[in-house]
Amino acid sequence: MRTLFQNANDRFQLVLMGAVVGVGGGLAAVLLNRSLEELAEFFQPFWNRGYAFLLPALGAVLSTLCLTYLLKDVGGHGVPDVIYSVTRRGGLLRFRSSFSRLIACCLTIASGGSAGPEGPVVISGGSIGSNIASFFRLRDRQRVLLVGGGAAAAIASIFNAPVAGIAFSLEAILGEWTPTNLITIAVASAVGTEVSRLLQGNQIPFEGRIVGIGNLDVLACLGLVLFTSVGSVCFVRLLRGVRRVSGARIPWSWIRAGCGGLLVGLIGMVLPDVLGEGYGTIHRAIEGQYPPGLLIVGLLAAAKIVSTCLTIGTGGMGGIFAPCLVVGSFVGLFYGRILGVLFPTVHWAGEGYFALLGMAGVLSSVLQAPMTGIFLITEITGSYQVLVSVVLVSVMSVTLSHVFEPFSVYHQDLAEQGDLLRPRTDRRLLSELDIFELLETGCPRLHPEMRLREFVDIVREWGSRLFPVEDAKTGEYLGAVRADDVRSYLFNTHLYDTILVEQLIDSNTPAVSPDDALDEVMDIFEARHVSSLPVVHDRRFLGVISKTTILDRYRKELIVQEEI
Repeated sequence: MRTLFQNANDRFQLVLMGAVVGVGGGLAAVLLNRSLEELAEFFQPFWNRGYAFLLPALGAVLSTLCLTYLLKDVGGHGVPDVIYSVTRRGGLLRFRSSFSRLIACCLTIASGGSAGPEGPVVISGGSIGSNIASFFRLRDRQRVLLVGGGAAAAIASIFNAPVAGIAFSLEAILGEWTPTNLITIAVASAVGTEVSRLLQGNQIPFEGRIVGIGNLDVLACLGLVLFTSVGSVCFVRLLRGVRRVSGARIPWSWIRAGCGGLLVGLIGMVLPDVLGEGYGTIHRAIEGQYPPGLLIVGLLAAAKIVSTCLTIGTGGMGGIFAPCLVVGSFVGLFYGRILGVLFPTVHWAGEGYFALLGMAGVLSSVLQAPMTGIFLITEITGSYQVLVSVVLVSVMSVTLSHVFEPFSVYHQDLAEQGDLLRPRTDRRLLSELDIFELLETGCPRLHPEMRLREFVDIVREWGSRLFPVEDAKTGEYLGAVRADDVRSYLFNTHLYDTILVEQLIDSNTPAVSPDDALDEVMDIFEARHVSSLPVVHDRRFLGVISKTTILDRYRKELIVQEEI
């Protein structure tokens, strides 16, 4: 079967594998939903006890211990790991990630941690796609597409929103919209959605009825943009700050997560709506059934941001989709009630309208993915009549927040570490090449005791520009001799038997490792003004890599990319 599949047309392979990955992503989402429901019922009786504020800390500690020591994985919201695998590792993800994050996520959220199920299910779907591609021995580019397909299927299934799954994968994970990408991702997203609908029913998660939208309501969206942008920037910066401070102050991951969970529990005793993923809160906000009060919804928006940052920033396992939606709904309610106070005689579209737009603005800004926010909000609410308003708020919120935070919450750490490689860029193209593929191994070796006469004969025969020098006994790499540096000696035959190779070694010639990234190697070429470099591993010379070879392969890769 594997041989038959490998001989099939490339596009057919991707469509077929996209469907298979979609089934896997859909099943992962359904499994997570069912598990969260069961665990939530298990924890429910304990919320009436005096020690209920300890439950988020207990869940965070169990989640971290289970993930770190039992499942041998790492925490976080998962999506950056998927993006890193796509940009740096050819889509390779460990099989254990397909289930480890789901288990840890259940413990975190069901015990009251402020997080969503989306991040863990994305890495689960991506891992399924990655391992299916590896099983069928697909190329890196095909594996990357299946990782994106798994992520799309997971998001589509968890929200019953196939178009949003497509947009999320293309915007946040792969970073480019191409016909080949779209076909594979669309198939996976559609199949994942159908699997979820078959097992859980075709329901709109947050169905709302928004009617009577007037021109003033659309105009009021411009003011809401300021609130959603501020909320999203505060969210991203606080999350980054909590992660850095907690990581520096508390070295033990499980204690760090427990402290974050304890603070969340204390906040939850006063404001219980900040606990968990908050889907019930979103329902009430959209339906206009939230208790009256201006300051309370503003306080809840701030508290939800803080509790989410404490949960995820300290190592709790969960996603940020659901918290963004909750924060956005509170921000929208807050803005809508401000309008009601300032303009009491105006008949506005309703609190549900502004709550929905707030969700779109905050989610789009935090993710820096406007299409994802637009399609997700319209699909999960079924409110297509507010599409124009949603587009305005999403696009303008992303534009404004981008001025203060140029990277999304998923990309900020990768960008700081130099691991954010977007498609169709020099660094991304170079990252897809491997030093071993470009290695020139036929270069003759020199020995320190070799005389200049012998070296001249080698230069005449080989015409290379760089020659490695090795210890004659141990084979250890000692350095390199550049033909250009000894050119002045070549015309003085009297020196042929008096100068040894060890006197000609260029100590300034840097050696690169086969594990070095090619963009870093190109930086060395530019800084040292050389055309070739030795490749050394464990003090053994492996070959030479030249700038000309890299540029030639780069050009061929660029042609392939343009044909996709």
